[in-house]
Amino acid sequence: MEDYTKFKLKRKEELVPFLDNKDNLFVIACNKCFKEFEIADEPECRKFEEITGEQGKTLVGRTKIDFLCNKMTTAKQLQSILPADTENVFVISCGLGIQTVADLAELPVYAASDSISYTGHHGMALTTIRCDACGQCYLNITGGVCPIVDCSKSLVNGQCGGAKNGKCEVDKNKDCAWEKIYHKMEKQGRVADLLGQPVQIRDYSKVSFKFINEYVKSIREKRFEGYYGGIHPSERKEFSEHLSLVNFPVPTTVVIPLSQHAGAPADPVVEVGQHVKVGQKIGEAKGVVSSTIHASVSGTVTAVEPRLHPVSGINILSIVIQSDGKNTLHQSVKPAGTLESLSPEEIIDIVREKGIVGMGGAGFPTAVKIKAPKPVDTVLLNGCECEPLLTADHRVMVEFADDVIFGLKALLKASGAAKGIIAVEDNKPDAIEVLQSKTADISNIEVVVAKTKYPQGAEKMLIKRVLGRTVPRGGLPLDVGAIVSNISTVKAISDAIQKGMPLIERVVTVTGERMNKPGNYIVKIGTSVKEIIDYCGGVTGDDVTIKMGGPMMGFELNNIEVPVIKGTNGIIAVETIVTEPASCIKCGRCADVCPMELRPLYFTKYAGAENWEGMKEQNVMDCIECRCCESICSSKLPITDMIKTGKKAVREGK
Repeated sequence: MEDYTKFKLKRKEELVPFLDNKDNLFVIACNKCFKEFEIADEPECRKFEEITGEQGKTLVGRTKIDFLCNKMTTAKQLQSILPADTENVFVISCGLGIQTVADLAELPVYAASDSISYTGHHGMALTTIRCDACGQCYLNITGGVCPIVDCSKSLVNGQCGGAKNGKCEVDKNKDCAWEKIYHKMEKQGRVADLLGQPVQIRDYSKVSFKFINEYVKSIREKRFEGYYGGIHPSERKEFSEHLSLVNFPVPTTVVIPLSQHAGAPADPVVEVGQHVKVGQKIGEAKGVVSSTIHASVSGTVTAVEPRLHPVSGINILSIVIQSDGKNTLHQSVKPAGTLESLSPEEIIDIVREKGIVGMGGAGFPTAVKIKAPKPVDTVLLNGCECEPLLTADHRVMVEFADDVIFGLKALLKASGAAKGIIAVEDNKPDAIEVLQSKTADISNIEVVVAKTKYPQGAEKMLIKRVLGRTVPRGGLPLDVGAIVSNISTVKAISDAIQKGMPLIERVVTVTGERMNKPGNYIVKIGTSVKEIIDYCGGVTGDDVTIKMGGPMMGFELNNIEVPVIKGTNGIIAVETIVTEPASCIKCGRCADVCPMELRPLYFTKYAGAENWEGMKEQNVMDCIECRCCESICSSKLPITDMIKTGKKAVREGK
C-alpha cells in the first residue's frame, strides 16, 4: 500500500539550533492519515523526544491526536491536555495540523516536521487551512500562518508592499498573509524570529492546492450546518412522496408480537379460542418500561405462541388472530373527552393504556417519556423523516395536520412544557405550508424548517440543530429540558384521545427501486410483510434486498413472513449491493461524518482484535448506528455490524 503519510520529522541538524532558548515543551503528534491503520507510536514522535532529551529540554507532556486537522474535535481535546507550565508547543504533522494547533493554542507553536513533497493533491481536510506539500514547513518561523498558501504570491521573504487596508492586491477578498504573520509574531514577542532564516527554493512544478480548494469550499458549509457530521445520501423519495394514504385491505390473519417496544414484553391476557374485538387489550404491560398490546382486527385467537420477530430475528411470544371480517369495535373504544377537560395525569394514563410508543423505530413507551422526572420546557416533534425513500411521516403531516397539532397540544399539557416545535426538513414544502398555516394563530407552537441532512431526525442531532443544546454524553433529551416525539406518535395520541382508538395501525411506506407498486398505506399491526409486498405487485429482479425501515437504519429481512409492528415505518425493496471489504486506510472520512463525534475506525480495529475494553473507551455505546460511517467508508467495511458486536460484548461485561 502506498503510504500517504504527508510529513516527516525535520533533520536533527535543523531542530537542535531551533530548540535553543526554548524549554518546557509540549509535543502534539498527528496519528498519520491515509495509511494502513495501525495502533502504534509513529517513529517521528519517538525520535523527536530523543533529540529533546539529548538537549536537556523538559518535556511537560505529549499527546497523539487522530486527524489533527479536524479543528472541531482537536479543539475539544486541547482544552484538557495542555499543562499549565507549557511554554512552547511543538507539532509533528503536516501543515494542516500545525496550522490548526497554531490557531487554537494561545502559546507559541512550532513545526517539528516538514510536509512530504510529492506530485498530487494534499490537504483535503474540510477546513479553511491548507497545505501545499512544499517540502519545507515555514510555520515554525511564521507563527502558524503559511506564507505559501495564504499569500497569493507565495512569498517567503516578507511583504511585497502591495497590500491595501490589509487586503492582497492580487485577490482583494484575501487578507495579506504577511500582515497576519507580523501581527501574530508581534503578539507572541517573536518578530525577531522572522529575520535571517534560511529558506529553500520552492518547487513550482507540483499541483497547487487551488486545484481542490473550490471543491472543499463548496461542501464545507454543508458538513458543519446545524450539527457536526452527517451526510447527504440520494433521497429517492420521488417514488412515493406524492402518493396519498390508502387503507390497506384488512388481512385475514394477523400475528401480533407481545414485544413491539423498548422494555419488557407484555403478558398475554387472552386465550386460544377467545373472540376479540378491534381495540381490545390482548397484552398487559409488564413493569414501568413496557406497553399494552391491542387487537387490530376482530375475530378468534387461534394461537398464543412464539413467532418470528421482524427486528430481533428470533421467535417472540405472539398472539395470532383469525379475522371475522367485521372489524367490530370493542366497547372501550370511545372518545376520552376534550383536552380542556383532561388533566395531565389523565392524558398520561390514556397514552399508557392505549399502548402508544415511539413510532420512529425505537419504540420507547411514550407515557414513560412524557412523565418527566425533570422540568421540560420544549416538546420537539420530529418531522424530518431524514431516511432516504421513506415518506410515511410526510404524508401524515400533509393529510392529518390537525391530528398532529392536537397530539402536540396533548403532549404539551401532559409534560408541562411551555413551547412546542415541529421540525420539518426543507424537502417537504407541502407539509411545511399546511402546518405553518394551521399553527399561525397558536402562540406556543412553531414550525421550524431545517435544511435536509441525514441523520437530522436522530433526537440528539435534532435538539442540537433546532434548540442549540447539546445532550451530554450518556444523557437524555430530558437533561436539556426537551422531549422529542415522532409525527406518527402524536397522530396516535390524537386517535387515542379523540376516538379512544389504541395503537393498532400505522402508516407504512412501501417503496424502493425494485418495488413494482410503491405507496403509503395505513396498515393494521400484525399484517404480514409478504402480504403487503404481494399486494404491491411484488419486486423486480433477483438481486433484491428487502428491509423493514429505511436503507440506512432499517433491518434486512431474510424471511418476509413476519408482521408489521408499531415501529414499522417502511418496507423497501432495493438492489443488493455486494462489496469486498479491504483494510482500513485511515482516511478519516468516518470520523468526519460521525454526528456523535466518534472515531469509528477504532471500532473496526478493536472488533477484529476482540478488544471490547478499547471499544468501550472509544465510547462505542454512544453510537446511534446511523451508518454514516459505513456508507462513506473507502474500504467498504461493515462498521455497523462491528459496532453492534462491540456493544453486545460491552453490555455482557466481556
